[in-house]
This record gives sequence, C-alpha cells and structure tokens, in this order.
Amino acid sequence: MMRRILDLPLLVILMGMTALAMFLPAAHALMRGNHFVARPFFYGGMILLIFTTMIALATANFAVRNVARSHLTAFVAAYLVLPVMMAIPFHEALLDTSFMNAWFEMISSFTTTGASVYDGPGRLPESLHLWRAICGWMGGFFALLMAVSVLAPMNLGGIEVITGEARGYASGHAGQGTKIIDPSERITRYAILLFPAYGGLTLLLWIALVLAGDSSFLALIHAMGTLSTSGISSDGGFSANQAGFLGELLIFLFLLFALTRRSLPGAVLVDKDTPIYRDPEVVMGLVLVVTVTTVLFLRHWVGAIENQEGKDLPAFFSAIWGAGFTALSFLTTTGYASADWTSSRVWSGLETHGLILLGLAIIGGGVATTAGGVKLLRVYALFRHGQREMERLIHPHSIGGAGKVARLLRREGAYMAWVFFMLFALSIAIVIGALSLVGLSFEPSLVLAIAALTTTGPLASFAADAPVVWADLSDSAKVILAIAMVLGRVETLALLALLAPDNWRR
Repeated sequence: MMRRILDLPLLVILMGMTALAMFLPAAHALMRGNHFVARPFFYGGMILLIFTTMIALATANFAVRNVARSHLTAFVAAYLVLPVMMAIPFHEALLDTSFMNAWFEMISSFTTTGASVYDGPGRLPESLHLWRAICGWMGGFFALLMAVSVLAPMNLGGIEVITGEARGYASGHAGQGTKIIDPSERITRYAILLFPAYGGLTLLLWIALVLAGDSSFLALIHAMGTLSTSGISSDGGFSANQAGFLGELLIFLFLLFALTRRSLPGAVLVDKDTPIYRDPEVVMGLVLVVTVTTVLFLRHWVGAIENQEGKDLPAFFSAIWGAGFTALSFLTTTGYASADWTSSRVWSGLETHGLILLGLAIIGGGVATTAGGVKLLRVYALFRHGQREMERLIHPHSIGGAGKVARLLRREGAYMAWVFFMLFALSIAIVIGALSLVGLSFEPSLVLAIAALTTTGPLASFAADAPVVWADLSDSAKVILAIAMVLGRVETLALLALLAPDNWRR
C-alpha cells in the first residue's frame, strides 16, 4: 500500500499531505470550543482528501519519461496548487475577508515569507494562526527536501557554485548514490533522513521555550517559525515573546541551523569532507553578524561617551544583544526582531538600519537550508574571486593554489554565482517596476520587492522609514508580490532549467 502511494506523482502526494494537515487546526479549534473554525477545516480536509484520492486513482498508472524533470515541475507547481487548497478552509473560517487575501496569506506562509495581511490584535483566532504556522513549517521542510533531493542532483539551488556548472538535469555530483537511486526513491530516502531531525528540533525548541516561560501555543508558533525561517508569530508579533532574553537566546541558537546544511543529516552534499568549523557559510555568516553588531555598537559607544552615558553597562549589553539577534534573524531571512532592537537603533544614532537589514536579507542563509536570499555560499564565491583578482593585481603571474575545489570555487563557481546575482538583481528591478505601475512609490516598492524575493516578510515593518502595511496593498500588488515570493523560493536558475529545451529533450 505504501509503495503504491509513493509511486504516485509528487504533486498528488503533496496535495494529500496538505489535506491531512487540515485536521490539526480542526482538532485545535474543537478543543477550544470554536466549532465555527473547526468545521471548515474538518470538512475542507475531508473534501480535498477525497478529491486528491480521485486524482490519485486517475494517475496511478501514469508513467513519466523524465522523473527528475517531473519533480522539478512538481516543485514549481506545488506553489501554484497547494496555497489555493490551504486558502479554502482559511477563507471559510474567516468570512469577513476576501479569497485573494486568504490566498496571499497562504502563499506567504508556504514560501516561508511570513508576510501577513491580518496584523490587528485579535484579528485571527488562534487556530488560524496555528494553520499559518503549520503551512510555513511544511513549506520550510518542502523547500529543504527539494533542495537536497531534486535541485542538488541537477546542480541547482547553490550547488552549482561548488560543482562549477548548472546543468538543469540530473548528474552525479550531488552525493553518494545519486547515480543509482531513482529520483523518486531519492526523495523518499532524504525525507526519511531529514524529517526526524527537522521535527525533533522543532519539538526540542518548543519544549525549551515553554520551560523558558512562553505559553505552550506561542512557543509552538515560534518554534515552527524559527526552524522554517518563516518568522510567523501570533497576535502581537515577536514582541509578545513571553520568555524574554532566554527565549531569544534559544531562538538565536536554533537560527544557526539556517546558516549551513551540515547541521542536518543527509543534507551534506559534494563537500562533505570539509569540517564544520571551516565551512565558509558558517564563517561568513558569523562574520557578518559580528560585523553588523560591532558597527552598531561602536557608533553607539562613541555617542554614549560623548553624552557621558558610557557607564550604563546594562543598556550597552541590551544594545549589543538586540543588534546581534536581529542581524542573525534577518540574515537567515526569518525576520524576528529582538525586543532590544529599538534600543539598538536609537542608541547607535544611525539612520540606515533599514538598508542594513535589506542587505542581510539579500545575502540570505546557507545553501540547501530553509533560508532564502542569494545564499552565503554564492557571496563567498564572489568574495574569493575578488580576493584572487586583487592578488593578481600585485602578482600577475602568481598561482592561487589552495586545491582543486578552491580554484573551482574562485573561477567557475564565482561565474555561476555572478550569473545568479545578476538574475536576482534583475528580478528586483522588474518587481519594483511592476509595483510602480500599480501605484506604489519607490521606497515601499524596493522594500516589498526585496522582502518577497528574499522571503523575509517582516522587512516591510523594519526596513522602511515608516512600516509598509501589507493589508493596504491593492490586489494587483499582492499578485505581483506573490509571484515574487514563489520566484524567490524556487530560484531563477531552477525556472530557467525547467524551461530550457535541452532539459525537456532529456
């Protein structure tokens, strides 16, 4: 029976899992006595499960010619189909909203963007916040699984920086067994490897946050929002965190899992022999966090000395922590802001905090993690290439050395990273232009474009001079940003590989 289910098209399996997940908020609402919310999720889950079963029976004997390409197609199609399914019970449970807003909320959650058009206190029942967090959590695992089992064997998703090529079709560079294991079996294998770790870490953080002082519900929302880097929170946002500094410290530690794929079993790919303390993503990520924190602190320290406030050590430590936590949160495209972030902004005396957060979100987290953005490995490849070019200015005939992998990273890897960066910059320009055509001014368009393409929804609240309210956007702007969210999560190279004629011939 299980073998027959696993042989179904990937999109059909995902539809079935989405329908089954609807029973969780239904059970939560039933336990809370909120039958008005429980019924849409229960009936919606039943109807969609029956509908999915009918599709499964119709496609049970369907055989694809290119399984790898079909999985890449399913990867893109999932962001077109699943958010619509997720939005149906959400819309029925919240009658005073449009289906457009419900769909936008779900596509924002599933792409781990975390942007919400329902920001008012008490606007959503707890069960709907739970559904948002579940969709974001599932979206994070889906992106992680596809990156390791589908994109990596095709030299996409950042792995092209290490291999120095972007084939767009299956190759043997993505780790042990990829030449002999069927793509469908590879997805099953990595799902079995990754899900216990992903779910176990979420459970561990949930328990730790409860022990630190958070309520059980809020701790669960923040645990799922941290591991998926969706940054989803309930009413009041992350500022309503009840665990205080200890809760932020726990989340800070778990955000480190978004800096490198080495933290999860089975996610180490072609460079598995490199120890974690020499992992360029980890080193570069920590250097960026320390640099941002130091810059904000030094500016704050100079201002404090000038104003004879240098003896206020608790305020200094609060400012340091607020800057460090928020920097790591936006670097991993999660978007949680520390309770001390306001103090860090005020005491630093700088007026460019929004640009700092935008830059961190654009850099993004690690390859084959739940984080979005350009990715640290691509930035590192460009950095090493620039470093090598500066050395050649002084010693034109010198040999770079450092081994074959380092040379590949500095040359072909840097070239692929530059191609992706240019496509990413072009995508920002196109989204800004599209938003300008529907009536938005330049600054909100810039912030929203980067927030959508990097899947960092909270940027709208922190990166502009005045917070940009998602609910105030027109339907046209929401559609543009939803497309940008999908593009940011799937990545441009994967879409180009899907459309490439050579990939279809194979």
